[in-house]
Amino acid sequence: ARPSGEGPFPAVLVLHEVFGLNADIRSQADRLAAAGYLALAIDLYTAGGRAKCLIATFRTMAAGEGPAVGDVDAGRAWLQARPDCTGRVGVIGFCQGGGFALLAATRGFDAAAVNYGPLPKNARDALEGACPIVASYGSRDVAMRGAAGKLERVLADLGVPRDVKEYAGVGHSFLNQGTLGKLGVFERVLGLSYDAVAAEDAWARILAFFDVHLRTP
Repeated sequence: ARPSGEGPFPAVLVLHEVFGLNADIRSQADRLAAAGYLALAIDLYTAGGRAKCLIATFRTMAAGEGPAVGDVDAGRAWLQARPDCTGRVGVIGFCQGGGFALLAATRGFDAAAVNYGPLPKNARDALEGACPIVASYGSRDVAMRGAAGKLERVLADLGVPRDVKEYAGVGHSFLNQGTLGKLGVFERVLGLSYDAVAAEDAWARILAFFDVHLRTP
């Protein structure tokens, strides 16, 4: 997704949640382009079918290394090499992609936006030398309970510039819309419901954070 005009533009790599590179993730890339960022949404499920890739990708995230991490590195390098890119590249991820965005924060990116992403094991060691991080979690997200507070403490200890917020009354995937398509009736049951108020506030924080850390040389 490319902004209008000649550029060059700062860039953002977009990492999808467990449902893959769907229309919702493409819309997130379009939103970044409308805000003036060259956005690349990559597909982490291309090496042997969705089920096989889903398992392998989660294993890679847990281990901190593997094919999906290589895809993230390749996406950053591809963006940086484009003539319409300033060379400054951020990363944004949702759910599973948020976990990869945390891993990527020490891999040459200039800023990372983590949306309800699981924290790596030994988070303090894993995030040593991380780029600036903006993170958003929901208080009703049982799987990520306590993650926002822990991440804030770790980043503060490491002296990493940050903006970490937990939104009261919202659950997982509150920035994503229609992730299950025709099965969307199950989203609320699974605690995956979109929340417009929290989502717009989170996006305002993300774009303000990116403006500081990606537009400044």
